[in-house]
Amino acid sequence: MHRVAVTYKIKESNRALLKELFNTSASLSFIDDMTPRDRKQSLAESDTLLTWNLPKELREDEYALLTNVRLVQLLSAGADHVPYAALPPSATIASNVGAYAGPMAEHVLALTLALAKNLIREHQNLAQGAFNQSRPNRMLRGMACGIIGFGGIGKATAKLMRNFGMKIAALNTTGMTDEPVDFIGTLRDLQHVLSVSDVVVISLPLMKTTRGLIGKRELAWMKDDAILINVARGAIIDESALYEHLKGHPDFKAGIDAWWTEPFMQGVFSTDHPFFELPNVAGSPHNSAIVPGMNEESVRRAVENIYRFWNGDPVRGRVKPEDY
Repeated sequence: MHRVAVTYKIKESNRALLKELFNTSASLSFIDDMTPRDRKQSLAESDTLLTWNLPKELREDEYALLTNVRLVQLLSAGADHVPYAALPPSATIASNVGAYAGPMAEHVLALTLALAKNLIREHQNLAQGAFNQSRPNRMLRGMACGIIGFGGIGKATAKLMRNFGMKIAALNTTGMTDEPVDFIGTLRDLQHVLSVSDVVVISLPLMKTTRGLIGKRELAWMKDDAILINVARGAIIDESALYEHLKGHPDFKAGIDAWWTEPFMQGVFSTDHPFFELPNVAGSPHNSAIVPGMNEESVRRAVENIYRFWNGDPVRGRVKPEDY
């Protein structure tokens, strides 16, 4: 029988769900509410970890106990927070890719529409007594949407954008896709996609090759009235460069769901620049995936992936530690 250690603080409903999903296939340990002695024993005996934010769930001295761990399955889609050096080199690490694609794609669309239609700016104007009925907004139909990172979130976003009559230019690691797009390439084609797109969506993982991917030069490649949406990780975009570009280009707009300093990683939320004083910014607190039932769905998908690993089938979201 497999032994699974659940390292994050879990709701009672999800605890019951996990017991149902694993049934008699595994022995489950919920280590958050265990005594130190029982925690150590569970971690030493487990072959699988189900985790959310491992650095906040395990103590430094507990990593040495993970000698039997063969799989670390993340509930999160991103894997930039994983302490790879502390984990057994032979362990497979898998992120929960695609688990949050549906709601995140809707969030991308919501931010895009809010900015294209000037909803936030005009709401503020109305509150101050200004009734700007003659000021035009923009239609998405006929625009080009560039999607930087064409995985689950990117594909779900493309489907919604195509329904609005937008053209799709996408970038992924292979430069190939079965999805209906007008252009597909790799990061070597970044300048082309940024320069032709009216809306640019950042939906790729934060890795060595993508940290600081969008800086002053890349922002200058974009149209002066482009809309930039980031639902991935803040560090993919240079914070100072984006702020200065927004200040200097009032028709350029940004929808930011993923920030540079957030509670998940740093314990607090803060910005180095006063983004919220700018009229061409719409922000949300990295909650694009937070909808009713999403927690349960993400658990189901993670458990499905664990079974894939146990059965010797291809694992979704397999992470290469050297990429991070």
